Amino acid sequence: MHLTERILGFTLLGSEWVLWVLVGLSLLSVTVMVERAIYFRGTGGDVEALGRQLAERLKQADLEGARRSLAGQRAPAALVAAAGIAELDRGADAVAEIMASAKARLRVDLDRNLGVLGTLGNNAPFIGLFGTVLGIIKAFADLSRNQTGGAAAVMSGISEALVATAVGLMVAIPAVIAFNFFQGKVRKAIARIDAMGHLVLSTIPRAKP
Repeated sequence: MHLTERILGFTLLGSEWVLWVLVGLSLLSVTVMVERAIYFRGTGGDVEALGRQLAERLKQADLEGARRSLAGQRAPAALVAAAGIAELDRGADAVAEIMASAKARLRVDLDRNLGVLGTLGNNAPFIGLFGTVLGIIKAFADLSRNQTGGAAAVMSGISEALVATAVGLMVAIPAVIAFNFFQGKVRKAIARIDAMGHLVLSTIPRAKP
């Protein structure tokens, strides 16, 4: 059997299996969206108010009060600041490195699974288009075997095949929207981490015990 015939045999499977793949990818996308929404909700809080409170404590060299302000906080900026304050006695360079390390670890958590949404947003339309192409090939193959059906049979097959493209877009559009939304959350979190880190570093001379 020639290679072309083998490939044709595969394409004649039609687009239904592609639709099932897209349904699975849609469920994966929704799962990631829910997981990321829960994560970011758990890392919320009034970071600006916390920053003002922390600045006041550090200006007064009240390290214990600063630690209490950060205790129990789950915001990434608070976690990084707490890591730095815990090592204030080691000097500015050590504190800066410790906070940079904490920021890098938290960045992994902030970015987790966002690549899945980005990949789905970019590739789901192509998967749908692939299903459409397979469906059209199958429609014309069916016509060649049963020419009495005429154009109506071809149009019916093509309309069914186009569903794959529509489903691909339905998977991709929410994924892109969610990806951009959560990327915005990540950028805000990183900006707040940097602001809190600079706040801690700026008060080291007065805050050293």
